[in-house]
Amino acid sequence: LSTPFCTLHFSSTFLWSHNNIIMRYSSSLYSCIFSVTLLLSGGNAFCSAPPSNKRQTLMHRLHVSSKPFMVALTREDGKNDKLRIELEEKMGDSIVLRELPCIAHAEGNDFDALEPTLVQNDWDYVAVTSPEAARVLAQAWNKVDNEISVVAVGKATQATLEKLGIKVEFCPSKATASTLVKELPAKRETTTLLYPTSTKASSTLEDGLTERGFHVTRLNTYDTVTATWNDDQKGTADSVNVACFGSPSSVDGWLLNTDDKKDVLAACIGETSAKACRKHNWPEERIFYPEKPGIAGWATSVKEALESIQVAHT
Repeated sequence: LSTPFCTLHFSSTFLWSHNNIIMRYSSSLYSCIFSVTLLLSGGNAFCSAPPSNKRQTLMHRLHVSSKPFMVALTREDGKNDKLRIELEEKMGDSIVLRELPCIAHAEGNDFDALEPTLVQNDWDYVAVTSPEAARVLAQAWNKVDNEISVVAVGKATQATLEKLGIKVEFCPSKATASTLVKELPAKRETTTLLYPTSTKASSTLEDGLTERGFHVTRLNTYDTVTATWNDDQKGTADSVNVACFGSPSSVDGWLLNTDDKKDVLAACIGETSAKACRKHNWPEERIFYPEKPGIAGWATSVKEALESIQVAHT
């Protein structure tokens, strides 16, 4: 039978007796239940056992660490609150959260064309694939007096639209453009769809729907640009353990501002951002993302990333 193990922490000389150790072995698990009475001389001693589940293990590791782990929130200024709240609920005060915006938004080349294009045509659908696209659409929506069905790529975009007073008719089962392409029902032989989006958005949605027989009009209504950091922000990035990426542009902004720093763990909101990390040769074992994009899954990916650090140090 293996010898039972107990970690002893002591600051002075101690004496102990075999008669004060009670052990019972289980033949199947080789476990022991034991109590130890330590006779101390001018000092103290105690036994510590590892936590019993993953969350306790993580919290144990974070609490006993002399330096707490740092998590970077990289969305633009003022748009990290939802993830912050979710992480604080999951982790409490065991991690340090720092905002390091990697992106900023600007008007796109087609911004001025959005309102007349929206109003002067009979659209079956308007497809919205990000919260920022929703905010841009809302600036022209009050001019709409005909019924247009609005499509949201995911729950976060849907919530933003509805908060802005825009009703959503369709949301796919998974928050990706490719899933939307597969699941969006056609309304007629040539369904018309307006797609106001970012200049940097891929062509997945319009290409896929066009192949299905939709008539798609894309407008680049906003652009995502790299935020520029000051020296203090660059210094903070040196201490980051996990960076949270909500878009490929955030990945680009991080790498540009940190001189290609890829020794941090990448916690991505979904597969699209994870692919951007892979494109930049981020080590696969340092990429974490949920199967279904969303704030809750994103926060879970941060937790899993932190757990991987704990495992690496055991």
